[in-house]
Amino acid sequence: MELDEAFASKADIANAVLEQLTTVMNDYGYEIMESLVTDLSPDARVKASMNEINASRRLKEAAHHKAEADKVKQIKAAEAEAESKYLSGLGVARQRKAIVNGLQESVAEFSEEVEGSSPKDVMDILLLSQYFDTLTHVGANNLLLEHDPSVVAKLQAQVGKSTGFYK
Repeated sequence: MELDEAFASKADIANAVLEQLTTVMNDYGYEIMESLVTDLSPDARVKASMNEINASRRLKEAAHHKAEADKVKQIKAAEAEAESKYLSGLGVARQRKAIVNGLQESVAEFSEEVEGSSPKDVMDILLLSQYFDTLTHVGANNLLLEHDPSVVAKLQAQVGKSTGFYK
């Protein structure tokens, strides 16, 4: 029996002592009623060694539990970030869809209400207004840019070439 088991089973040791003493002492006319094991006292070095082993085991368990907790935190944080990005993407997609729908309605209404205007004219006006909106936002941040009216025409030509709208 190992020392750890001995500490855990004092009652078993007491019963074993009781059985052996009963058989031996019956020959001499004595009856043993009870055998008590009150304390086990191993050598001080053995106690220190056992305490070190127990402390080491507990530290190992604590490190394992802490690592598991950190793992769960990282997984939950990653899941939350993924959900956030997914919802952000949905929001951006809805925003862009609303912009496209609004542009389609604006082009259709403007073309119907102003005679002689084509959808290309409307898109040129929208492009120009968006360009000026961008300049306004950039100007609000005190960023200085060179501006030339021909930039809008060049921008329109570049957009037309890349999208194939204007030929």
